[in-house]
Amino acid sequence: MSNRNDGKFLDEEERRMAEDIDEMDISDLSKPSASRQSELRRTARNTLRRRASKMNIRIDTDELDRLKQRADQEGLRYQTLVKSVLHKYLTGQLVERGDRSG
Repeated sequence: MSNRNDGKFLDEEERRMAEDIDEMDISDLSKPSASRQSELRRTARNTLRRRASKMNIRIDTDELDRLKQRADQEGLRYQTLVKSVLHKYLTGQLVERGDRSG
């Protein structure tokens, strides 16, 4: 299996999907027609255009360096890691560790 992310998966389903993709015989797949390719490109552009918003924040240089290191360990761009953490926080998926004060 050619793990695209050094074997780090979000969950078991993602691992199985990666294995299925690696085992897929793409020679059986037909290339989409030119009109279908055009439609897929248009849909992708519209989706990105509709969903992407920009945000600027100020962050301590040391924290940004740590963030970039962590993102690199996860095989991600640091902006993607920040987006993922914010998404998990907003959807209640980010779980705090126990009290660290002692």
